Amino acid sequence: MWLIIDKSSNISLIRQIYGQIKSMILEGRISAGSKLPSTRWLSRDLKVSRNVILEAYDQLMAEGYVESRQGSGTIVAKNLYFKRSETKESFLKIEHKSNESDLIDFRSGIPDLDKFPKKEWGRMYNKICSNMPYSNFKYCGPEGRMELRQELSEYLFKVRGIDCSPEQIMITSGSTQGLSLISKLLYSPAAEVIVEDPIHYGLLNVILSCKYSVNPIQVDSNGIRTDMLKTFKKVGFIYVTPSHQFPLGGVLPIQRRIELVNFAEKNDCYIVEDDYDTEIRYEGQPISSLYELDPDRVIYVGSFSKILAPALRLGYMILPYSLIHKYLKSKMYTDVHTESITQLVLAKFISDGKLEKHIWKMKKEYFKKRQEIINSLDINFPKEYVIKGHASGLHLIVEFDNISFKEDVLRKIAKQKVKVYPVEMYAVNKGRHDNKIVLGYGHLSIKNIEEGIKRIRKGIGPLSKK
Repeated sequence: MWLIIDKSSNISLIRQIYGQIKSMILEGRISAGSKLPSTRWLSRDLKVSRNVILEAYDQLMAEGYVESRQGSGTIVAKNLYFKRSETKESFLKIEHKSNESDLIDFRSGIPDLDKFPKKEWGRMYNKICSNMPYSNFKYCGPEGRMELRQELSEYLFKVRGIDCSPEQIMITSGSTQGLSLISKLLYSPAAEVIVEDPIHYGLLNVILSCKYSVNPIQVDSNGIRTDMLKTFKKVGFIYVTPSHQFPLGGVLPIQRRIELVNFAEKNDCYIVEDDYDTEIRYEGQPISSLYELDPDRVIYVGSFSKILAPALRLGYMILPYSLIHKYLKSKMYTDVHTESITQLVLAKFISDGKLEKHIWKMKKEYFKKRQEIINSLDINFPKEYVIKGHASGLHLIVEFDNISFKEDVLRKIAKQKVKVYPVEMYAVNKGRHDNKIVLGYGHLSIKNIEEGIKRIRKGIGPLSKK
């Protein structure tokens, strides 16, 4: 049978023999109806225990690859030929390119993970795991741990002025899951969702995956243009980022917030407020939430991906009481509950004041990086650009007068081993933002920011004057 075994391998002899015979069957090298060698003969041939061969054959039989017939031995079953598709070479090339160590990637929304308090978090995790009762290892409710919901209720009131009960707070596996659950919860046939344009394409795809039609409303420097709100269908919900519009960075003024709430009331729909990075604000206090205007009409969505780490996969929503029961059923049948031990660690992290301390520390770090990106732009693009949306968050927008970030320009920049993100890639209706790029800086070092802007300058070359 041309089986090759390696007795020094970490893979057991049973798995080696089983795996090779299985591959031969699937690839058609051993045809249906063929008889496998006897276990006694094969054990002698491979110089291994007969029990090893017996267990390998038993596994093949258990999975349906072979059959045992009285007087005929072990026979290969029928209809098992399976041709595997080959991995595309282009995909391998893309994967290789993305792993370039000297690539400077100005992707937005990634915090400085080198500053994550992993030792403190690890000690806290270990202590909580060691001391908590065994009952805490059972299934958690779909709403999340009350310890975390209680801490979040107090934290949000203190930091954001949001007044809600712990019972209204639902813990999710990140804000993306929260939006997905809400999209399914509020769905009705032929309904549309009103969104900002431009919008985070990942979250737009979450909405589209729920079979909604999308009604994009233009965004200006003050957020969504409420004067352009109109609809010809039933509205499922309105999705907005009012405190720091993504990606353009505008803050929705109170007049537009009132118009938005009035529109929602008139159309009997909810507003989903994605407050993805408001804690990281460099000028003044955090912006008040839209939720405060109408807690019965606004669903507030928050996350810890930007202020702590994406790997935690922890987010939350504040729901009107009328939606809670329906939401719990949906969450239960999605993933039962969000991982609960991390919830307990985060609850302790908040109650000990460590979250506020970490945010305060990181704001100072991000402020330095923000200043470096502005200084580097001044040096490399003097009087050639305008920045927007830099009062908070982990990214800013750079707008140029005399350049269009189309494929040819992006290729030139990419050749310098730097990656930027044109605002146009986030636009639903194209053509209004081709002179703007998003520069995320939270995860980059001061040195990388300085070098990255130099590379962008080199890639773009001199700009023509109007």
